[in-house]
Amino acid sequence: MSVPRLRFAPSPTGYLHVGGARTALFNWLYARKYGGQFLLRIEDTDKARSTDESTRAIFEGLEWLGLTWDEDVVYQGANLERHQVDARRLLDSGAAYRCFCTREELDQRRAEAEARKEPFKYDRRCDALPAAEVERRVAAGMPFTIRFRVPDGTTSWDDMVHGTISFPNKDIEDFVILRSDGTPIYNLAVVSDDIAMRITIVMRGDDHISNTPKQIMLYRALGAELPTFAHLPMIHGLDGKKLSKRHGATAVGDYQHMGILPQAMLNFLALLGWSPGNDIEVMTVPQMIELFSADGLLKKAAVFDTAKLEWMNGQHLSLLSSADIEPRVTPAIVRAGLATAGELAAKRDWYLALLDQLKVRSRTIDDIVRQAEPYLKDDITYDPAAEAKQWKDRPATADLLRAAGDALKALPAWEPPLMEEALRALAEARGLAGGKVFQPLRVALTGLSVSPGIFDVLVLLGRERSLARIDAAVRHLAG
Repeated sequence: MSVPRLRFAPSPTGYLHVGGARTALFNWLYARKYGGQFLLRIEDTDKARSTDESTRAIFEGLEWLGLTWDEDVVYQGANLERHQVDARRLLDSGAAYRCFCTREELDQRRAEAEARKEPFKYDRRCDALPAAEVERRVAAGMPFTIRFRVPDGTTSWDDMVHGTISFPNKDIEDFVILRSDGTPIYNLAVVSDDIAMRITIVMRGDDHISNTPKQIMLYRALGAELPTFAHLPMIHGLDGKKLSKRHGATAVGDYQHMGILPQAMLNFLALLGWSPGNDIEVMTVPQMIELFSADGLLKKAAVFDTAKLEWMNGQHLSLLSSADIEPRVTPAIVRAGLATAGELAAKRDWYLALLDQLKVRSRTIDDIVRQAEPYLKDDITYDPAAEAKQWKDRPATADLLRAAGDALKALPAWEPPLMEEALRALAEARGLAGGKVFQPLRVALTGLSVSPGIFDVLVLLGRERSLARIDAAVRHLAG
């Protein structure tokens, strides 16, 4: 068997969409699993809409995800001469013909067909022109397109995802392959490039299924071997409609800036249209490569659920060591104005211990930054919801916190076993469950209702800051 060669071929007319990233991932996984090559082609033939900024966004998105390509990037616009040569080959072989119909004439015939409530289909009138008349028009400089002559019969292929798909050729009109200005139509450019790049598997979204019979006809007319086709299901929002901006962020770069880890994004995208079996969900990239198989590709549309992505990110955060997370969290903490990189480096052991505690309760890098604030700032603010829930009886809470502060102040050493013994004794003396002391104390120390274990919080803050926070909470409650 030949080495699999797959490609991702985005148009640089916008950001890297999560749907495009999912397509790139499946091509990349297949290539890595079966020892193939993953190639990147930028389809920049739409000069009016293609931008260098979009091309950069595609590169940056793929690089952030780690979807590296194996050969130099191919730019479709640079292959115009070959596209034109292939169109002339089809013309010379009789598989295509010149069409002199103008856009206005075609629009008029389309309108007439609509008035008759009939579907419009090109009637091949230019294919019926005598050779001498064609030569006369060409010599006179009349503009023309080149149309592919659709053969009789049926065009079928065995799709890796959907099985056998067939289209009756009678339903496909003779389609234009080269415009009158000499630029190629999408289907010709794609086939010409895939042949030149020796692509063996075309894996793309199932919105391309209707293009596939035309492309198969072109492969055959050019005498090229057909690749295997795989059409991946669409990605929908939670409302069952095609994913779009109304569902929230759809650019890969947005999730990068929201604190999503690349490996979590890959894991989440992999499950949008593929199942590894055995109810497996959380996977490292090497595990995804090992488990990947075309047999696991799904036919039905996938649903993009941001809550599931954040859950997945939390799972991957917990798998990483604090040292692995540190380079990702530090810039975010610096951007938030909570500390400088130098300040964090100066107390690195403490900082890593903090990250160890925060990562298991976080779903994103941004969550870690939010939870880190009480440990990095001198003054804290109390979350109104936490205050309302845990400090309902303000005088009684102030009295309880004052007693907790006195118990902690009397400890001979700042160690969790001693802290626990003192606070549980206080709770017992007041006829309370331990949580009735710990929860109000948590809000006093962090301003939040969720944090690491109360004794871990006390250790991370240290004796001086912990006692100062308790005193400040008592003053706040009494004020």
